[in-house]
Amino acid sequence: MSLLNTPDVLVNKVKIPTQLIDAEIQYHPAATRREAMIQATEALIIAELFKQRASELNIIEANDENEEYIARLIDLEVAIPKASNEECRRYFSANQQKFHSSPIVEVNHILIASDPKDLEQREESKEQAKQVLLQLAENPSQFSQFVKSLSACPSKEQGGNLGQISSGQTVPEFERAIFAAKQGLINYPVETRYGHHIVKIARKIEGEALPYEYVQQKITDYLNEKVRHKAIAQYIQLLADEACIEGFTFKANESPLIQ
Repeated sequence: MSLLNTPDVLVNKVKIPTQLIDAEIQYHPAATRREAMIQATEALIIAELFKQRASELNIIEANDENEEYIARLIDLEVAIPKASNEECRRYFSANQQKFHSSPIVEVNHILIASDPKDLEQREESKEQAKQVLLQLAENPSQFSQFVKSLSACPSKEQGGNLGQISSGQTVPEFERAIFAAKQGLINYPVETRYGHHIVKIARKIEGEALPYEYVQQKITDYLNEKVRHKAIAQYIQLLADEACIEGFTFKANESPLIQ
């Protein structure tokens, strides 16, 4: 979808310049330029719909660049219901697996470092980690010796101990492995952006189910935002249905901007 081949986009006869669409694209990263252009055009159409409606209702001031009128417009014209306690409890009951405290894992490790961009070095670190694991399977007491002689992590000064780790404290690929593992030596090299790790789980405390009262506000905020998003999407679609939009097929409910 080249700008050179794109027809003019008009909202109630007001033209959205192709130069403005082109400038807007940078704010809509997408897999392709076409997708980014579509999202940029949708965003500018929505902005124009809001601006025109606010002008009709005399709630926009001349040269209002802060777009505060959008919030005033939504407050005035969009009815946004609040989630009830019953709805929140129903959501909690249906999604209890989401509401657990983070597990805590005490970890010792040996880092055999390698550059993620050097594939040959990565393969070498993986093979070295495998060999160390084979030796540890026969003689677990050698772990501390391998920490001193091989580990590229500062934790080698503490025998490879990383302390107690909970969710969000280290890189995701490392956390996935340690939270899924049982206590003891993980029998495969754990690969991260830093290299390959030989990991021993010293202690593990599983996460516990959280009571409703502990997560009630979080659920309320989530449901209220979800309902607000839907109500605004419906309002935008109503404005679009009542407008004359030329050069672009606009469907608010299908737009990733308001999904």
